[in-house]
Amino acid sequence: MTTRVLGIDPGLTRCGIGVVDVAPNRTATLVHVGVVRSPIDMDPGGRLAMIARGIREVLEEFRPDVAAVERVFAQHNVASVMGTAQASGIALMLAAERGIPTATHTPSEVKAAITGYGSADKLQVQKMVARVLRLDELPKPADAADALAIALCHAWRGGAAAGAPGSARQTPAQLAWAEAEKRARVSRTKVRSGR
Repeated sequence: MTTRVLGIDPGLTRCGIGVVDVAPNRTATLVHVGVVRSPIDMDPGGRLAMIARGIREVLEEFRPDVAAVERVFAQHNVASVMGTAQASGIALMLAAERGIPTATHTPSEVKAAITGYGSADKLQVQKMVARVLRLDELPKPADAADALAIALCHAWRGGAAAGAPGSARQTPAQLAWAEAEKRARVSRTKVRSGR
């Protein structure tokens, strides 16, 4: 049975959205790809409302079975991380409100799933997405290609096949990330308590 997967590359200025149908044999077909944009001179609430409206329209029109969002983690630009995290939260919330199972994947997990190399560049990801989906042209901009890559990664890593909330298996990278977060929390607790 084919599974429809929504992939989201969150961002406040550009939020990539991709929808693919993935068959049990891992072949995939493009359903929709696009980018929701918000102007940088608009207030943050208005920008998030624009992103939410764009995601909501895709959810209503294409009715995905599962949704995957790129996982946000530390970057050097705090303002960029905040906007990305806010857009990510909007995407996860809108999918959850519709009862759609959600998951997150790190950029390196997505690159490894699509290209076989966790440090692949944007062009390599675009080329592989185009090849997998049998597209005549590279999906542009890169945010759109990334959204499709996130959807494909999720489907290929078993998340789409599971089809139930919370049933997607965690990848080794996700398990390592969770363990690192746990160690950091324990370390902060020890520092605060003076141990």
